Amino acid sequence: MLSYDALSIIWFALWALLWTVYFTLDGYTLGVGILFPFLRRTEQEEKQLQETVGPFWNGNEVWLITAGGATFAAFPLVYAEMFSTLYVPLFLILFGLFFRATGLEFMHKENWGFWRWSWTWAFFGGSLAVAFLFGVAFANMFYGLSFDQNGNHTSLASLLNGYGILGGLSFVAFAVLSGALWTAHKVSGPLAARARRVASVAWFVALGLYGLFMAATANQTTILKNYNASPVLYVVPALALIALLFVQWFERRGRELRAFLMASATIALTMATGFIGMFPRMLISRLDPAASITLYEARSSELTLSVMFFVAAVFVPIVIGYQLWAYRKFRAKITPEDAKGYH
Repeated sequence: MLSYDALSIIWFALWALLWTVYFTLDGYTLGVGILFPFLRRTEQEEKQLQETVGPFWNGNEVWLITAGGATFAAFPLVYAEMFSTLYVPLFLILFGLFFRATGLEFMHKENWGFWRWSWTWAFFGGSLAVAFLFGVAFANMFYGLSFDQNGNHTSLASLLNGYGILGGLSFVAFAVLSGALWTAHKVSGPLAARARRVASVAWFVALGLYGLFMAATANQTTILKNYNASPVLYVVPALALIALLFVQWFERRGRELRAFLMASATIALTMATGFIGMFPRMLISRLDPAASITLYEARSSELTLSVMFFVAAVFVPIVIGYQLWAYRKFRAKITPEDAKGYH
């Protein structure tokens, strides 16, 4: 039997993993949404772009729901504080998710020009908002939120600090890079060539923002304390940088799938860098470090964590299996002639 502390640490790792998987998987679908109005030239190319994300985006967002549910059940205090201090950006993210989904769903329902135009830009705007605001929110979780023993003092203005904005721009850049590489891998024809050109430019932007973000992390946050205490942990951010460099190496050799996987690994390892630095804290107070909430303070009862661990052990592999099946089922290249759009 696992001890209460061991279960708590496992659930911290699972909590971090669920959010990391969401950021990694939904990153490329957000990127396709951001690029959608600019990459397409014809109606068939529009349909190609819709098909690159159509079979997958719903499944990817299951991880967002699971991450939120796991936060609520395993660490209710974190859920309460997180959805209180980050209420405004999370509320805006909800609207972004709504407009992204309806934009993708409705744009092909009518051929009326304004209808297609408005829902196309809703798809773009929702995708951009979700990517930027999630980047801002989690950058502030690494940086520290404005709460103390007297309550929450966080506002949207306080979240839009330099570090938060840099985190938002960095995730947008990684989403665009990931989305461009995924598109280049999934489609054929002129659209694939344009996606490769966008990926080449996006890589330099992502590299520059990643360097600035990591430098700011080292100088403006307390994330590196765990790394300085155990220098072997520096292998995680080092691997993130190596993966990002391999993106360019594979992309220049026309291996878009491998480049995409390296971009995804960069996102995952960057998120892991932040969560490892937070441990055992789950919410960091920028105003009063003593008010920071640790996993031991936020955890549910031992019985709750045990039951949830059993449920996760059964159902998470099922979700993973389903998604692997979906990616295998829709692995074929999408040609301009055969593209049918999102249905």
